[in-house]
Amino acid sequence: MAGETPQSALNTSCSDRMFVIDVMIRRLLALLAFVALLVSCGPSRENRIVVGSKNFTEQLVLGEIIAQQIEAKTHLPVERRFYLAGSYICHQALLGGRIDIYPEYTGTALTAILKEKPEGSSAQVYEQVKGEYAQRFGISVGPSFGFNDTFAIEIRADDARRLGLKTISQAASHTPQWRAGFGYEFMERPDGYKGLAATYGLRFAAPPRIMDLGLLARALKDKQIDVAAGNTTDGLIAALDLFVLEDDRHYFPPYEAVPVFRQEMLARHPEIKQALDELAGKISDGDMRQLNYAVDGQKRDAKEVVREFLRRKQL
Repeated sequence: MAGETPQSALNTSCSDRMFVIDVMIRRLLALLAFVALLVSCGPSRENRIVVGSKNFTEQLVLGEIIAQQIEAKTHLPVERRFYLAGSYICHQALLGGRIDIYPEYTGTALTAILKEKPEGSSAQVYEQVKGEYAQRFGISVGPSFGFNDTFAIEIRADDARRLGLKTISQAASHTPQWRAGFGYEFMERPDGYKGLAATYGLRFAAPPRIMDLGLLARALKDKQIDVAAGNTTDGLIAALDLFVLEDDRHYFPPYEAVPVFRQEMLARHPEIKQALDELAGKISDGDMRQLNYAVDGQKRDAKEVVREFLRRKQL
């Protein structure tokens, strides 16, 4: 991924510079975690559970929820290997036995991993992913945590009000005057930019700017770009007065968040599935936005935020 350069960061306010530094630190942590993942070769870990996650805030929070739930309900030791880049790296780490569990999204599993067309209801996509993951990879898919984190095509709320925009179709005629900003994975994946642009006839003033996911909302607010592809559970949407355009042509598939497990690990420790099944349906879209905002917007420690959430949910 490519974020802002140090030169452009100098032109931002103090708070924005701190935000960029925070993102750069997270990228460094992701690189270090990935290197550790590649070189780790310690003794047998039959009774040690390794939880992984991708490299953005929501994944950190979900990974921490999984880890704390296992620790509380099974008393097995848990190792955290978070910030492991994108879906492909996490999937390969799971297949290779370097991690035992990580949170995934059904739409991502369907399109990016299984290479299937992004279509079907939430239930249909879930059952397809669950069946094919078991058949192709020997991976178990747990029940949904309860929320759908689909892509959010975001603009500034001021622009939405001024232009009377509610849907992506309505916004399409304005895109020749707009600058777009997207994450690297969104530009490459089959359910990403190319298909979206073709579905809605989007044409931008310049090629989309490729940025770290953590920079997109701030860049949109600061008018460095005019439209971005974020996530519907992003806690900064309301905080930065952004507006999510309706996907009125239903381009994006459902992206229900689910835990995925190594079957070998579940055979040794069936109590883990029982512990995580207690999380099924317990995290709403609103819950996830609040959790993300607590970490992203308020800069709180993810472990503390998760601990409070699990206590509040009586889990």
